[in-house]
Amino acid sequence: MIADFRRRFWVSLVLTVPILALSPMIQDFLALTGALAFPGARYVLFGLSAVVFVYGGWPFLAGLASEIKQHQPGMMTLIGLAIGVAFLYSSAVVFGLAGRMFFWELATLVDVMLLGHWIEMRSVMGASGAVEALVKLLPATAHRLTGNGETEDVPVDQLQPGDRVRVRPGEKVPTDGVVQQGTSSVNEAMLTGESTPVRKGPGDETIGGAVNGEGALTLRIEKTGAETYLSQVIDMVRQAQSSRSRTQDLANRAAAWLTYIALTVGVATLAVWWAAGFPFDFSLERMVTVMVITCPHALGLAVPLVVAVSTTRAARHGLLIRDRAAFERARDVDAIVFDKTGTLTEGRFGVSEVVVLGEAGEDEVLGLAAALEGQSEHPIARGIAEAAEERGLSVPRADDFRNLPGEGVEARVDGADVRVVSPGYIEREGLEVGSERPGELAGQGRTVVYVVRDGEAVGAVALADIVREESRAAIDRLKAMGIQCMMLTGDSEPVARAVAGELGLDDFFAEVLPDQKAAKIREVAERGLAVAMVGDGVNDAPALVEADVGIAIGAGTDVAVESADIILVNSDPRDVAAVVELSAATYRKMIQNLWWAAGYNIVAIPLAAGVLYGVGFLMPPAVGAAVMSVSTVIVAINAKLLERFRPGGAAVAH
Repeated sequence: MIADFRRRFWVSLVLTVPILALSPMIQDFLALTGALAFPGARYVLFGLSAVVFVYGGWPFLAGLASEIKQHQPGMMTLIGLAIGVAFLYSSAVVFGLAGRMFFWELATLVDVMLLGHWIEMRSVMGASGAVEALVKLLPATAHRLTGNGETEDVPVDQLQPGDRVRVRPGEKVPTDGVVQQGTSSVNEAMLTGESTPVRKGPGDETIGGAVNGEGALTLRIEKTGAETYLSQVIDMVRQAQSSRSRTQDLANRAAAWLTYIALTVGVATLAVWWAAGFPFDFSLERMVTVMVITCPHALGLAVPLVVAVSTTRAARHGLLIRDRAAFERARDVDAIVFDKTGTLTEGRFGVSEVVVLGEAGEDEVLGLAAALEGQSEHPIARGIAEAAEERGLSVPRADDFRNLPGEGVEARVDGADVRVVSPGYIEREGLEVGSERPGELAGQGRTVVYVVRDGEAVGAVALADIVREESRAAIDRLKAMGIQCMMLTGDSEPVARAVAGELGLDDFFAEVLPDQKAAKIREVAERGLAVAMVGDGVNDAPALVEADVGIAIGAGTDVAVESADIILVNSDPRDVAAVVELSAATYRKMIQNLWWAAGYNIVAIPLAAGVLYGVGFLMPPAVGAAVMSVSTVIVAINAKLLERFRPGGAAVAH
């Protein structure tokens, strides 16, 4: 369509030159009256103008017919009527009707309209090329390994699951797969928003479209076609751009009203000027100018262009929007309810405190515990082992390891009998602890184990589900925005209270079963609050659906989370704040565009109708067309400026 408008514009522009030269008014203005006169000049003028009208004006005439057929008069109706009335009236003058020909005005009007649409479409394509931009991330070919280990270049769409491909340094990963050989840093920024290259080695998953770094990789293809991560993202972008928007409904209603106003004011302008004693051709020119300048094209594009830009920007920062209406509601959220495990916390045990009960130091207590727990795969054991590794401790060797059913583990360490046991064992054996701190930690919801050496309690280790550092930043940012932050968890009340206190949450709900989560969301909503729910998209599905805005976190490369309105690919709670901020910024752009697209008519329509005729100013139809086209381009550029928006959430870090 861009090429078509460009071609029609240049043909019409070339024909406009002789039309201007043969027009009596232009000849009078240039004092060339009679210089270009020849027999049949007016018929040549008619013929050239007819070509411009039919060929140059065809998109508008076809649009007029389509809108009338659908009973939805709009921009094309106004333009089609304006050039149609101008051509038919001027043609009647050529063949005997008394009056003035509008051919030069008609030609310049068509030229400006074609030029405006050409520029406008280029602006629109620049603003709404979301899907095209994502498609371009995939390479066209891949280096597939043959049975004898050689490579052959094949189109990406010919790859099948199980194929092995080689990705050289600097090349794009052809489709989703798993690394079999090689290590390299892979840049997934264009797909997930995570700007730091991710180290990949054997067994790691890779995403099609990611850029390989310094090393060569051999991949086994896992997914192709519509199953790939990028294909799912593209489908979601398309779905988001086509889903209904409350603001778009407002724009559509405003555009319809503007069309009716243009038709009414245009006819009234013709009637008033003609009734006032002005010539019909003068009155007709005023009507044509009013109808052209009032075209609601900018109004029709005001919202879709912003939708296209915000959807693309969100996708490139790992924020996948499945429902536009829900995304728009995010700006009005009063409270956000977070699932705890895996959302606010890491979902794994970590050592929160080591309590010394005897002469041994903290590192010695933790080292003894790690010596025994290093033999176990229990979550608590892994937490202790990881803590010792993080501290760089030299963990002694444990011999004669055995389990103490229901109480802990036992082994020989450096000749001593060492046990890591539960508080129940301490109580049953009547061992002296000598400190109230372990009990206090247990009361805060921590899991406490004791280290006993040769029958003496030498220390205690407290563990808890580790609160993510990103959660603190997310909660602080949301509370600064005036949003209440709450937590929903199936854990005990002491555990929930400890996490809520650590993060400074406004409220929490503990010991909530999965089937009760939706009821808790309704309970928050009954306080008069607009609620967003943030969960993992699996056992939180009913709550995600119940909330005004459902946000799934922890999706990773599996983006098909049907219950959520918005998906956070990066599993980063800071992106929740980014969603709210981007929603607010998107809405501001929509409102700015709507005000500009409709508001400029407050000044433009009276000028087009000729209210300044008394001071010698009259707006020609071509100038009216230029003003209308400029307003559309301004709307497109304003939408494009949304790309410069930087949310204060995780998108900055990305």
